[in-house]
Amino acid sequence: MPGAADGRAHLFNGRTAERYRRSVTDGVGLVASTVARTERPFTGVTPAELAPEISGIDLERPLGDPDAALEELESVYLKDAVYFHHPRYLAHLNCPVVIPALLGEAVLSAVNSSLDTWDQSAGGTLIERRLIDWTTERIGLGEAADGIFTSGGTQSNLQAMLLARDEACTLVEEEAAAAGETVAKSAILPRLRILTSQAGHFSVQKAAAILGLGYEAVIPVPCDQDRRMRTVALARELNRCRREGLIVMAVVATAGTTDFGSIDPLPEIAELCDRHGTWMHVDAAYGCGLLASPTRRGLLDGIERADSVTVDYHKSFFQPVSSSAVLVRDRATLGHATYHADYLNPERSARNLIPNQVDKSIQTTRRFDALKLWLTLRIMGADAVGALFDEVVDRAAEAWALLDTDPRYEVVTEPQLSTLVFRYVPPSDGPGDPDLVDRANLHAREALAASGAAVVAGTVVDGRHHLKFTLLNPETSLSDIAYVLDLLAEHAGQYLALHIEPELSGPRHSRAS
Repeated sequence: MPGAADGRAHLFNGRTAERYRRSVTDGVGLVASTVARTERPFTGVTPAELAPEISGIDLERPLGDPDAALEELESVYLKDAVYFHHPRYLAHLNCPVVIPALLGEAVLSAVNSSLDTWDQSAGGTLIERRLIDWTTERIGLGEAADGIFTSGGTQSNLQAMLLARDEACTLVEEEAAAAGETVAKSAILPRLRILTSQAGHFSVQKAAAILGLGYEAVIPVPCDQDRRMRTVALARELNRCRREGLIVMAVVATAGTTDFGSIDPLPEIAELCDRHGTWMHVDAAYGCGLLASPTRRGLLDGIERADSVTVDYHKSFFQPVSSSAVLVRDRATLGHATYHADYLNPERSARNLIPNQVDKSIQTTRRFDALKLWLTLRIMGADAVGALFDEVVDRAAEAWALLDTDPRYEVVTEPQLSTLVFRYVPPSDGPGDPDLVDRANLHAREALAASGAAVVAGTVVDGRHHLKFTLLNPETSLSDIAYVLDLLAEHAGQYLALHIEPELSGPRHSRAS
């Protein structure tokens, strides 16, 4: 059996630096060659096909040889991976990544800094803080702004809701104290509500549940035909909550909904939040790329009035997962997530101005994900990143024009960003059964993925199944999109042809009998 001495040979240190260089070079070479020869975004492999290969690997018998391990990895992972870099990957909010960020990923993994305390990260802490400042400056949150990197939009939204909850509770407690009364936090929590768009992200509901408020604490606000929050409906809900003695702890506006890419009317929402003294959170996990856009920054007007903002650099900044942040207007509010542990970040560290990032985070150990964005900005620059995002938004506008004139499809709304939700519809003399058309759309998506020729997403709109393009790859051309539309129509048409025939032949057989 291998012993400790064998294990030491695999530790990365000064003595094994050359071994590290060779192993990583071989791994990078394998990925590069795989991507270079990848002709489709997916092989169409099913869980039933792939699971036996992976479950059949004996993890108690190591291969020992990195070359053998890479060969095995190619078989069980790389060969069948879903490749977001491919121009016909049009499904979820997964972006192709820029090379400077991959360089950052290689560096941060090897050095393995932990960004919870200064004595584990040193310069990494200051780089992260500088990037937070850069982002808050781009948003326009003001000199008191701050924030922290997170694992993704779900965590960012969770932390924002935690801060909003505790701010709301503090305000109620202070008002009670001023009146010579006391109120327990347990009595406040059942009264708290969150208002968000019907098209907002489900992580808001998850945050409410995790924070002990329950899913029912989130009140969906109706949207207009462009899938943007209706401010008249928001005002109505704010007034209703006040009349009923409920406390709106936050209004969550969305700058780039997952399905439609819609941007809520941020200035109007900010006005209502100011009027009602309510925390305004903007979930810009998707739309944050507009912060770097040379041409479309105006679409985010009003975001500078938010109390907190979510950004996902691993969506529209073309960063590898994970790279996200939650930003706040007032750095003091981050204190709701602070806990001082004697062994890690004692209170004396704060008094001595030691910059421990764990003071602001709901995580303890954290990767130095900020390095990826740092190298991206230092090598490419923000304008180049924004121009890439502008390209995909332009492409979505072209695709909408294509879909809008295609009689095979109906499209839900013209996009503000780079998503398109649409539905295959049969010819006027085709089947009128909407359930059958639903199944045809579902089949078209599944058959396309099984072929591996392209990958698209799906969603439900007004109770009906729709298809969805999420464009985040500047390499995707209008020809790619037209090609995928033809494939989807072919799959849907074949499904309808097969399933209409039995309905037509059934009565003939019954009459013959």
